[in-house]
Amino acid sequence: MADTGLLRPELQGLAPYNAGLSLADIAARPGVTRVAKLGSNENLHGVSDAVRRAMTEAIVQAHLYPDPSGRELAALLAADLGVDPGRIVLGDGSEDLLNVLARALLRTDDEVITLYPSFPLHEDYATMMGARVTRIGLKDDAIDVDALVAAMARPVRLVLFANPMNPAGLWLGGDDLARVLAAQQPGTVLCVDEAYVEYAAHAEGYRSAADLLAGHDKPLLILRTFSKAWGLAGLRIGFGVTNSAELRRGLDLVRTPFNVNHVAQGGAIAALAHAGEMRATVAATVAERERMARGLAALNLRCLPSAGNFLFVDTGRDAGALADGLLDRGVIVKPWKQPGYESWMRISVGTGADTDQLLTALAMLL
Repeated sequence: MADTGLLRPELQGLAPYNAGLSLADIAARPGVTRVAKLGSNENLHGVSDAVRRAMTEAIVQAHLYPDPSGRELAALLAADLGVDPGRIVLGDGSEDLLNVLARALLRTDDEVITLYPSFPLHEDYATMMGARVTRIGLKDDAIDVDALVAAMARPVRLVLFANPMNPAGLWLGGDDLARVLAAQQPGTVLCVDEAYVEYAAHAEGYRSAADLLAGHDKPLLILRTFSKAWGLAGLRIGFGVTNSAELRRGLDLVRTPFNVNHVAQGGAIAALAHAGEMRATVAATVAERERMARGLAALNLRCLPSAGNFLFVDTGRDAGALADGLLDRGVIVKPWKQPGYESWMRISVGTGADTDQLLTALAMLL
């Protein structure tokens, strides 16, 4: 059927989100006996027995609507962050809150500043609302803090970036983060996506924006997720914390009333009670990331420094074709498709066996 103009014109510039391939997609390929799923930045160590038991118990109440505010979970998160529970908002994954934020805040022709290369949804939801996206690119393989601060000197509607960056893995240290917060204009909302904060805690100089939340006098929203270090990607649960009662009220008005299901809330509560297990898998992942980086360097592949559970790798060739070759060897990675980064791929860090499979496959292909 021909395009009849049925859809909003803002959607014309959007492409479907590249969610990656599933285990089943690759396991069905001829000759594949083991799959290394290194394309989605999941915690491949999984969750503890205690978390699984909590989710099993929660499913008994599947016939009932969940707590719409997630009060028990919000109270635990607020206590950990030292904020009032009323400043916590739950989401169906933190990317749900990106969507909610865009719908609550953005108007046609509003300007949104983000770092580049970017997590695509940081740009897509803004575009969906008719906003204009300004990208601040890297300089000498580092975040261009001077350019970011200069761009924030004008009264833009929203500044949104990940720290550490996805896909680049680069991060703002404490001094640079303070510079960015100081540059924020009174009418600007600043959103810092900290999806990988648990890994970044191991990075030199890293500081979470949550440390500065209480003393900040302009609207600040920090996003976090249980999908990465906590190993609950399949449950879709994230949260935001803000210093702005007005912004918190707006997010509540826009989000769906029961946006986080009962099993997800139960799993997250149990995960918080066993945070030591999460920290152990994070430490193992950080060590494995460094081993992977050494192995990639031995293959003459260039990696950016990373504070996440992934590496951003310049292959020096068409990354899409190389990724297809890896699929035939049971390895899933994510070739980056944003302009200027067609030779790059993002590789998640999994187990030691996953790293070995990746490096062996790359050695054969290169």
